[in-house]
Amino acid sequence: MFPILKKRALNPTVTEMVIHAPLVAKKAEPGQFIIFRASEDGERVPLTIADFDREKGTVTIIFQIVGASTMELNALGEGDSLVDFVGPLGTPSEVEGLKKVAVVGGGVGCAIAYPIAKKLHALGTEVHTVAGFRNKDLVILEDEFRAVSDRLVMMTDDGSYGEKGMVTNALEALIKEGNQYDEVIAIGPLIMMKFVCKLTKEYGIKTVVSMNPIMIDGTGMCGGCRLTVGGKTKFACVDGPDFDGHEVDFDEAMKRGSMYRDFEAHARDAECNLLKKEVQ
Repeated sequence: MFPILKKRALNPTVTEMVIHAPLVAKKAEPGQFIIFRASEDGERVPLTIADFDREKGTVTIIFQIVGASTMELNALGEGDSLVDFVGPLGTPSEVEGLKKVAVVGGGVGCAIAYPIAKKLHALGTEVHTVAGFRNKDLVILEDEFRAVSDRLVMMTDDGSYGEKGMVTNALEALIKEGNQYDEVIAIGPLIMMKFVCKLTKEYGIKTVVSMNPIMIDGTGMCGGCRLTVGGKTKFACVDGPDFDGHEVDFDEAMKRGSMYRDFEAHARDAECNLLKKEVQ
């Protein structure tokens, strides 16, 4: 069992939990993920590691409450435990040797971008971060990003916080200022990463994206997380989740990601009804 030591709501739909998992914390690196089960009969769900503390033996996860399994997870509180917490899985992000990097995060994808920015900062890399959200109420991890960024640009679609516009607007402005980045690291919705890559390709800047499609077994055997990268089939759980963004077939990935929406909606409604009965 893996105890939940801390829990806090980052915004109305995003929750942060600190889990006691010493063996996972011992080996964890930015870019990797875990697979959890909230209960004995629960679904196996992957979540990217948002932070870790080797000395305390803790791993931090941040998740958006969107489906039945994340609703079940969010129903747990401090002092409760997860049945399974397996990891670290996936290939760590390659960040050594970079002098200047732009980290671009969108929405809950900022939870994945943060540990990478933190590691880059610790290595002495100059880090410029662009964090984008739909509106002020959905902003997360601003203080954390500010602590590890030489420059931080906050963006909202509606202009309710920071600057109004898309993350691509802020990134292009930074590039036009004369900033020469060794690499851009983009993490967020597929459509966001697609347009970040389209922009950086015009400027000839290497761009790495973190692909987090549906995963099932986390070993590459099920094929649920397959992607086309550079015309070849890759599996996000074992070959990634980081890939050269200029080689990813985003249109295919978005089409595959929409295949499960009806099933997810049905499962979410069923979990809502179950939780209501438990409250009654």
